Amino acid sequence: MVGAALNFLVFLGSSRKSTPPRPARVGERVARACVSRLSQIDHDVTLIDPLEVQTDHVFKPHFAFAEGRAPQNLESLSQKIDAADGYVMVSPEYNHSMSPALSGLLNHFGSSLFSYKPSVIATYSAGQWGGARAAVNMRTYLSELGCLPVSAMIHVPKAHEIFEPDGSYKVDVSAKDWDGYLGRAFGQLVWWAEASARQRDLGSHPGAFKRDPSQRNAPG
Repeated sequence: MVGAALNFLVFLGSSRKSTPPRPARVGERVARACVSRLSQIDHDVTLIDPLEVQTDHVFKPHFAFAEGRAPQNLESLSQKIDAADGYVMVSPEYNHSMSPALSGLLNHFGSSLFSYKPSVIATYSAGQWGGARAAVNMRTYLSELGCLPVSAMIHVPKAHEIFEPDGSYKVDVSAKDWDGYLGRAFGQLVWWAEASARQRDLGSHPGAFKRDPSQRNAPG
């Protein structure tokens, strides 16, 4: 497993495409930058865009359907989540919290698909704070899903001044500095992903996310 290509999903936590503010879909730039950086270190990376995953207005999660009865878009995404070795969660900040587009999409799937795999928190903004306050909220959320976030986080203030729409750097941006900043988080992601994949291959996990939620209750 060490040195082998890993499979990562980059979740774009925005379904907004309207303006103002301008430019539209700043988060797509950040997500594409994450895809590009991970791909450059020889891993398989897929961008998950909520605009491409149509869900019903009446919420019914994937795990609430009988086996084989879930809508194809949810079934396909569940298979990708299950097959992934780790995740990058890209979110703006909404009222000091993660975006509803990201939580709304992730809430369709049970923790058994995410568990025993690492994640990276990547937040952004059009202003100066880079969505950092949303990241605090995201740590507890992702830990509950079982895809524990690595310690290094990515915060991108004024993201539209750093990245082009395709995720490449603006001409006056130091690619070396930003590669180093992103690389710190992704280096941790790869390290933990390799370690957890090795343990999964051995069938070594306590099953804490595989059974009824009541198993988490204190004795009484």
